[in-house]
Amino acid sequence: FAYLTEHMNMLATTGYITPDTTGKLLWHLPPSAGLKFADVPNGLAAISKVPAAGWAQILAYMAYCEVPQDQSLGTPAAAG
Repeated sequence: FAYLTEHMNMLATTGYITPDTTGKLLWHLPPSAGLKFADVPNGLAAISKVPAAGWAQILAYMAYCEVPQDQSLGTPAAAG
């Protein structure tokens, strides 16, 4: 449970601070919907603005990064 909490905290902090400090991208997200990155608010308000296909892509990438690792005790992945 602590592992999940740490990752959620890092994600929340990065997602909230980064757009304010670096600016938002000028491209569309997705182009077919006419939704721009600048139209997506920071924080929890962004959850309702991102299309379902975007969330699926995010979850698929997370699984790609996490699942193939050997997370047994004593391995670098288990150490964090």
